[in-house]
Amino acid sequence: MIESALDRVLRRDRAVVAAALVLIAAAAWAYTVWLADSMRMGGMDMTGYRMIPGLDLMLPATEPWGLGEFCFVFIMWALMMIGMMTPSVSPMILLYARVGRQAMAQDKPFAPTVWFAGGYLLAWGAFSIFATVAQWGLERAALLTPLMESASRIVGGAVLIAAGLYQWSPLKDACLNRCRTPLDFLLAEWREGLHGAVAMGMRHGVFCLGCCGLLMAILFVAGVMNLFWVA
Repeated sequence: MIESALDRVLRRDRAVVAAALVLIAAAAWAYTVWLADSMRMGGMDMTGYRMIPGLDLMLPATEPWGLGEFCFVFIMWALMMIGMMTPSVSPMILLYARVGRQAMAQDKPFAPTVWFAGGYLLAWGAFSIFATVAQWGLERAALLTPLMESASRIVGGAVLIAAGLYQWSPLKDACLNRCRTPLDFLLAEWREGLHGAVAMGMRHGVFCLGCCGLLMAILFVAGVMNLFWVA
């Protein structure tokens, strides 16, 4: 059977979107690996100091955070989330792109895939702001080591218990059901226009956040830049 023009366009479109997702995830992971390596400090004693991610700069632990440090820590969290979550959301984005190409072939209005993906990343960007504030609070309370690991067994244990119990909660199940079935999500949450695409992406991101958000808190226990746990 001769392949239709629509099938060829759909396959090419999926390839372009998939390649873009791979490049985005690879770039985010490259930054994360580089950052983790730069913060090892060769076993240097960093007691009483903290590092600013991405600057190879140590400051006294008691010195207040500045706007620049907040921005660098936020960038660290945001790029880690992009690297970790882009592979997970790829089936959803690829399906959205396929629906979009079919809609355009039928002369129906449709928002480009980048708007949906952008909405998804906005949700995780909001989480990155929360994580940055949490890191600031933990550092001010002397509950994080200079290598961004938990300095308290009690707090670390509480986080692990909370993360474990959450996996059995109805909220986790509800979010997981919406997050792992892309077609059902699109059928239930479809919205028209650019704002609709962003809203759908953000909503899908919120469901994924409901699945994985508390697991991200384990990074404060094992080490924010612990690549084993990040992966």
